[in-house]
Amino acid sequence: MATINIPENYQAVMPYLVVKNGAKFIEFTQKVFGATEQFKTMRDEHIIMHAEVNINGGTIMFADCTDSYAQQNAGIFVYVESCDDTYQKALDNGAESIMPPADQSYGRSAGVKDPFGNTWWITNP
Repeated sequence: MATINIPENYQAVMPYLVVKNGAKFIEFTQKVFGATEQFKTMRDEHIIMHAEVNINGGTIMFADCTDSYAQQNAGIFVYVESCDDTYQKALDNGAESIMPPADQSYGRSAGVKDPFGNTWWITNP
C-alpha cells in the first residue's frame, strides 16, 4: 500500500457536515467538547463556505447550508474524559437526549442530538 502524505492536524477520514448556522455549530462544539477552530473561510459576511474544528485531535469539516448545498447531518462517535459531564454540557447547550449515560461493554456512553440535527455518541473508555 502506498504511503500518502496527509497534512498535519488531519486524518485519512473526516466527517464533512453541511449545517444551518455554522457559527453556532462552532460555539456548540467549543462549549461541549472543548473544540478549537482550525480554519474558517466565509462565502459572505454571514455564510461559512468552509470551516474546521478540532476535538482532541479529530477534525470535523463543515459549511453552512445554502440553496445549492442542502443540510447534511451525521452520526459522530466521540471519546471524552467524562461521558456524564459532556452529556450534561450538551443538554445545557440545546441538545436533546437520545440515550442517557449508561455503562456499556466498551465504556460509559450516552447519545444526544445537537441543535443542528447531528447525533453524537459520547463515550469515555
